[in-house]
Amino acid sequence: MLFLIILLIIICIALALFVLIQNPKGGGLATGGSGSNMFGVQRTGDVLEKGTWILLALVVVLTLSITTIGKSGGSAAVAGSKIQNQLDKTPTPPPIGGGSTAPANTPPAATDTTKK
Repeated sequence: MLFLIILLIIICIALALFVLIQNPKGGGLATGGSGSNMFGVQRTGDVLEKGTWILLALVVVLTLSITTIGKSGGSAAVAGSKIQNQLDKTPTPPPIGGGSTAPANTPPAATDTTKK
């Protein structure tokens, strides 16, 4: 699973570089909404564009596979971890208002009200 996570990080970095290297294909939001060429220049054979789509598909597949592996094998991995063992050993604090040591109907301690 660690290998898949490292591979996912490398592919995400490559995807970011592919997107940054590409030439802009239009004015973006500044085009004014002309309907003739709405999505920019038609270059479907561009290597960078195809690489971007392939890397995007790999990110989706790896993310889904990591999630599936994590859910199916997660209980066995978590049960033996040091963090889970430490959490099991720590005492659970009482709920708010329910764990006081003094009874609820006990009057407060008498205070000295004489002026000095």
